[in-house]
Amino acid sequence: MTSEATRHVMQANKSKNTKPELLVRSALRDAGYTGYRLHWKKAPGHPDICFPGRKIAIFVNGCFWHRCPRCALPTPKSNVEFWEGKFARNRARDAHDQELLLADGWTVLVVWECQLKRRRLEPTIHDLVLELERVESERAGGLRVARVVEVRPRGWRLRVRSRRLRRR
Repeated sequence: MTSEATRHVMQANKSKNTKPELLVRSALRDAGYTGYRLHWKKAPGHPDICFPGRKIAIFVNGCFWHRCPRCALPTPKSNVEFWEGKFARNRARDAHDQELLLADGWTVLVVWECQLKRRRLEPTIHDLVLELERVESERAGGLRVARVVEVRPRGWRLRVRSRRLRRR
């Protein structure tokens, strides 16, 4: 049983239109990327930002809920079993959704909340736009590469997981 105060705090956590998500959407509009869908229900995992025609899905992950590997946030001290299970389910769900998107030929871009803070915001958005341009140029060349990319500013190791290469 949880206290009434804890229940209210947990209810206040938003899953849509979070500050990091709004930052990414604003930057995409400024860069000329419009026409995206928000939490598109036809795509596995309901990506935060989705370009269905281009088969590009963008997930803006919160460091606490999705367990950012760089932040190494501690597990809450109370009810540890619950939190460890919750975080494991979140990570498993994220991996499953990414695999479904990859199998369908989507490019999945993952932006972590910590990469959108202060001095990292501009380089992260720059790298996100570069990745979108790369997908567009591949598509114009008749190629489609299904892959998962964790967008990070220069100086951070970029992790890319490719699935397959197709010609149109």
